Amino acid sequence: MVGLDPMLKYVPQHIQKKAFAEYGETLKGAAEAIWLYNKEIVDAVYDLVPAVKPQIAMYEQFGIEGLIAFQKTVAYCKDKGLVVIGDIKRGDIGSTSEAYAVGHLGKVQVGGNAYYGFDEDFVTVNPYLGSDGVNPFIKVCKEEKKGLFILVKTSNPSSGEFQDRLIRCEDGRERPLYEIVGEKVAQWGADCMGDSYSYIGAVVGATYPEMGKVLRKVMPKSFILVPGYGAQGGKGADLVHFFNEDGLGAIINSSRGIIAAYQQEKYAKYGEENFAEASRAAVLDMKEDIAQALSNR
Repeated sequence: MVGLDPMLKYVPQHIQKKAFAEYGETLKGAAEAIWLYNKEIVDAVYDLVPAVKPQIAMYEQFGIEGLIAFQKTVAYCKDKGLVVIGDIKRGDIGSTSEAYAVGHLGKVQVGGNAYYGFDEDFVTVNPYLGSDGVNPFIKVCKEEKKGLFILVKTSNPSSGEFQDRLIRCEDGRERPLYEIVGEKVAQWGADCMGDSYSYIGAVVGATYPEMGKVLRKVMPKSFILVPGYGAQGGKGADLVHFFNEDGLGAIINSSRGIIAAYQQEKYAKYGEENFAEASRAAVLDMKEDIAQALSNR
């Protein structure tokens, strides 16, 4: 999976110049540059991957214009047949959670009409507020046949400050919090099953392969979204335990390792003008790395 997490420093100068020539060095100009950049990358890789994951913060930093670029990106990716996972990491309760769910996955009622807002296929959700924060999303998912990826064990170095805390359970055993959250994801998911896997998945970072091995057993019917590959240090060999024995059940994300591949020494031969070709080469290398790791396990 390709993470569409654009920063202006990733966008080649010829694209920035084109956008700024039309809209100036403004928020609208920046958003246009990001949209043009995304479009070329999607055109180069859509036949190689099943999904993309735009991180909404990278668009929000440019205000309303950035959100328009986000919406255009989501729509374009869906037109290309890609599954779109909106990386929004929302976590609230009550009517606020309902509004987030409607805005990103469902339809909002306007008089006698109903409209999709951003219309992603999946979104990421922070479960820190418990079921009150997750259930409104699950309700919309059932209505729209869409899904969630719930944060369980994240890839960042400080994730253990909370997620690794040992919790004394009713049976007297101490277990890490991420494992308890994983069990809850499996429970939520049992009520939202597809043919083989649930529509309620989990986010587990590639940087913690041993924990991924445990969580794969805790959540056997959940898709696991695995960030942290590539730029954050995750490698194919780290990922094998995130998959089930049939080689399915995990979706591996790489963001700047793909979209900014042309800035890496390995792909520098493509040059800035051919940045999308560099991204395609990086996807092919990633696919080979993962396939080889799975065949050797």
